[in-house]
Amino acid sequence: MKPRMEFWKIAPNAYKAMLGLDAYLHGSGLDAKLLELVKLRASQINGCAYCIDMHWKEARAAGESEQRLYGLDAWREAPYYDERERAALEWAEALTRITDGHVPDAVFEAVRPHFSERELVDLTWAVAAINAWNRVAIAMRSVAGSYRVRSHAGG
Repeated sequence: MKPRMEFWKIAPNAYKAMLGLDAYLHGSGLDAKLLELVKLRASQINGCAYCIDMHWKEARAAGESEQRLYGLDAWREAPYYDERERAALEWAEALTRITDGHVPDAVFEAVRPHFSERELVDLTWAVAAINAWNRVAIAMRSVAGSYRVRSHAGG
């Protein structure tokens, strides 16, 4: 597959705005491994090979185990995700699969005990951001495999 265009060069201000949102989320206080799990799961649902590659690598660099990454698409049946992670993954799936209908109240109520209001808003922004990145990467045919992990020093 050949990339269609270098979108970051064509619309650098839009790209910088998205990077700004990512920087905010990185400093939001949400656990880096949790964010990577959510991003990876949404990318799996959307079929974005570039983002699956990226967030798999980022999750491993953040200390995530291969077992949990391999089992991510079956997280409901796997015993190695805690209740907070399960809530975040359920929230991410509901927001990503928005064409199935609006996020059900039952999902919102199931997530609320595990996150503060601020954390839930930040988690929602994280899911919205990865869905946007997935769509751009898919549309522009970003090539999977070329991503290199950023430094994880201090976080």
